[in-house]
Amino acid sequence: MAAHLPSNTVVKPAANKPTESPRTLDQFLAQQREIDLLRFITCGSVDDGKSTLIGRLLHDTRQVFDDQLSAVASDSRRWGTTGEVPDLALLVDGLQAEREQGITIDVAYRYFQTPRRKFIVADCPGHEQYTRNMATGASTADVAVVLVDAEKGVRIQTRRHTHIVSLLGVQNVILAVNKMDRIDYDRAKFEAIAGEFVAYARKLGVQNIEVIPVAALVGVNVVVRGTKETPWYTGRTLLEALEGIEAGRADLLKELRFPIQLVSRPDANFRGYAGTIASGEISVGDAVLALPSRKASKVREITTADGPLEKAGTHQAVTVVLEDEIDLSRGDVLVHPDHRPTLARTFDANIIWMGEAPLLPGKRYEFKVGSRYVKGLVDSIQHRIDVNDLTTRAAEALDLNGLARVRIALEEPVAIDDYKLSRATGSFIIIDLLHFGTVGAGMVIAPATQTGRANSDVVWQPTRVTATIRANQKSQKPAVVWFTGLSGSGKSTIANALEQALVQRGHHSYLLDGDNVRHGLNKDLDFSESGRAENIRRIGEVSALFVDAGLIVITAFISPFRADRNRIRERIGDNFIEVYLSTSLEECERRDPKGLYVKARAGEIREFTGIDSPYEPPIAPQVTVDTTKQEIGATVEQILKFLENKGFLHQADPGL
Repeated sequence: MAAHLPSNTVVKPAANKPTESPRTLDQFLAQQREIDLLRFITCGSVDDGKSTLIGRLLHDTRQVFDDQLSAVASDSRRWGTTGEVPDLALLVDGLQAEREQGITIDVAYRYFQTPRRKFIVADCPGHEQYTRNMATGASTADVAVVLVDAEKGVRIQTRRHTHIVSLLGVQNVILAVNKMDRIDYDRAKFEAIAGEFVAYARKLGVQNIEVIPVAALVGVNVVVRGTKETPWYTGRTLLEALEGIEAGRADLLKELRFPIQLVSRPDANFRGYAGTIASGEISVGDAVLALPSRKASKVREITTADGPLEKAGTHQAVTVVLEDEIDLSRGDVLVHPDHRPTLARTFDANIIWMGEAPLLPGKRYEFKVGSRYVKGLVDSIQHRIDVNDLTTRAAEALDLNGLARVRIALEEPVAIDDYKLSRATGSFIIIDLLHFGTVGAGMVIAPATQTGRANSDVVWQPTRVTATIRANQKSQKPAVVWFTGLSGSGKSTIANALEQALVQRGHHSYLLDGDNVRHGLNKDLDFSESGRAENIRRIGEVSALFVDAGLIVITAFISPFRADRNRIRERIGDNFIEVYLSTSLEECERRDPKGLYVKARAGEIREFTGIDSPYEPPIAPQVTVDTTKQEIGATVEQILKFLENKGFLHQADPGL
């Protein structure tokens, strides 16, 4: 490329010139079949001019009909943001919300063709909240055109999109420094932006980078060279670059991977396995192995809509008939026995999180690997990645648009390859089990070293289950809700109602009631001061174990002594919630549901709390309730609201 670009910028040679014009229809169709297809995306930060750039490409390559131009001119007066000039962005921003706001929301795909190449372009949104849509568009791209506003320079969303592009294996990146007209085509500013971006992309391992100064609104260096505006630029225009880049991603994996998408049974005499060959070749007579079942057979027949084949290769959609009647289903993978993928339940991956609710290690999700659906969880977040400087740091959760390296643990083994070798068998999506929306996308990292058959069977890596993982699995933060108050104040009644409300909301809880515990765990203890202290100590230890298990523990004990309750608070920590039922002694005696106060007044029960043994009220309980002034339902709602506000009850993901 021209000397003004960074020296480590790589430029591909231009494609061959088109052949002479065809004379017959057959010649025309044959020539069209020879023209290859390039898929590319436009991405970058919001308002960098992605839609305008595509509109300019379509306009200047004569892909827009006169009536479409008339419609754009009319719509520009209502929706446009370019003044008197027709807003070419409206050629791709078709949603009313996009036109009203002047932004791109969903991915818009457009097809166009030049004499040298066919194109499918995906116009991706720049807003941070729509990053998941950008990742969708990039997942099938051969080239990424990253736009940067010349006035604003490289921004965080520019870096995020570039990082996602690199994670998804797109190795051809064109940086279009747009809106050069707004900085009077300043070469120094252009070169500063180019240098910053190229240095960042090189750290990500992007191989081929080309930088072009453009002004999409007026068409400079998009299709037509801006010789007057940028006389110092001697490189290619954007269209020349797109026509010259080598098309298609060449996956390094050459071994057979045939994911089964459909079991074809049109009648009792035919059983075929339909799908698209992800990599390698398959021939009639080949020995094949089905994973994960490891059932072996041979290929008897290969059929297509156009008839039978002796051999089929990568990207061909075929139906394979085996010699043996073996039980295979959607999601299984056919491979050659001597070249197997890794069969694993646990593996590392890079992920892009797309859910409104954060990713929580230990929470159960569904994973779609190829055509196979398997339930599992993210065992741990090894580190999250800062897109600004590519540094890594520890994280207990991953928020919307976060990038991280994680460890996945599935309930069943799946056949996987490193994503760098194969997109088809090295990628997966994560599905929320509540609303079935896609909340994450992942790329497998080198699951195992393929040195022979001994290494190609089940790989299991031990995982460490922590209290956080157990809690996240239950979509809650563990806690001890400790009800304290006089006998008859309503502890057991409200505790039972609270547990019912938690269960109805889908939370995991356990109720420890004073009377019930006395019949089992603590039946050896009396009601002396020391016996009561030991009773509460044991309950505190059991509660701590339940908290470690990720549960919300509800306890209903008089627990009269402040020192005993404080010891449990110290044992549990911030997860201890003291709920004081401040019902007066007079009201409790009036209620006397078990007749205990009558017996205590008659001397039949000694050291009864409130009569001849003191009750020490909490000094600073988190929740105080007077059951003479508030109904049970209102009390439960008050406690639930407290738990929600303090983050003990995770809010459900609203969906996508």
